[in-house]
Amino acid sequence: MPGRRGKIVAWTAFFAIAVTISVVIWLRMHPWSPNSIEIQGAVIRRDTDTRKELPIADATVSASDGQLVTTTQSDASGYFVLTLKGSVFPEKIVNLSFRHENYKPLDLKLQIGFRSAERRLYVAEMDPITPPITAKSDQSLSRISNIRIRYTVNSVTEEDIGSAVKTFQIVNRGNVPCKHQAPCSPDGSWKAARGSVTLDAGSGNEFRDVRASCIAGPCPFTRIDTSAFAHAGRTVTVSALDWSDTATFLFEAEVVHGMIGSTVLESYPVIYGQALNFTLPPTEEGVSIEAEINGTPMVFPLGPDLYLSWATCTARTNTESEKSTVYRCELKPGYRF
Repeated sequence: MPGRRGKIVAWTAFFAIAVTISVVIWLRMHPWSPNSIEIQGAVIRRDTDTRKELPIADATVSASDGQLVTTTQSDASGYFVLTLKGSVFPEKIVNLSFRHENYKPLDLKLQIGFRSAERRLYVAEMDPITPPITAKSDQSLSRISNIRIRYTVNSVTEEDIGSAVKTFQIVNRGNVPCKHQAPCSPDGSWKAARGSVTLDAGSGNEFRDVRASCIAGPCPFTRIDTSAFAHAGRTVTVSALDWSDTATFLFEAEVVHGMIGSTVLESYPVIYGQALNFTLPPTEEGVSIEAEINGTPMVFPLGPDLYLSWATCTARTNTESEKSTVYRCELKPGYRF
């Protein structure tokens, strides 16, 4: 009996250790913090056509676990993120509420599991208070048509204003042993000489296509240093090494003058439902919208406030490397596309 009791105790201890190790491994694979939880997602307009599910900006988003409440607002892309601090334990219910003056209230319930809710992305679809414009009422609305986006882009252009030409010589006598007295030939055998020349392109100008060549004398026994060519600017220096008799070199380069020019460009928006969308590069300036209102051509500068008499516009900058700007203009009551 004592032997059997000892085996039972040993197996019980082994089982407890195995369970403990399994729990530790599981928790490491499924990290969870009881101190806080981060909830992120997007707020969009509900529509049966996914192309018309526009992001909702400035929606008030609140999260509550019954004791603590945290609130934030969605940005221009509809994105929101909030952190509910405190002891949010598994299986606890978190209430999410979404409010916007132009949309019906929306409430969601989230059940927190061991796998943290911050790993999930929540999409809140809100129903607009004002119903979509119907075909029957279209005739009484002002029609916006033939829409084009105009903007300018500044760029630096270069104008070739001439070329620079200069010769220089390196005086040397060939077949003189170097005797370790620099400069020497590349193999260290013969006494050599160095020479250089520097050119200045002038104020506001720069050199391009810099080139140098040996044109007279024992050219096979010369070497030109071209390291400065790749970084040519207003001034450039060319140097050469000669380990034979006197040699002559020709130095040439194009001179360019930099100028800032503006180019007027046009693009066309994409229209889904009651909103038009377009993107512009980060260098854009002077954005305006050309359109016809009931057949009359008009120009509407957007300006820094993005004001239009017939639409409400928002803009946001992409977080991607290109940093383009995304514009969205939603029609005001009384207008149709």
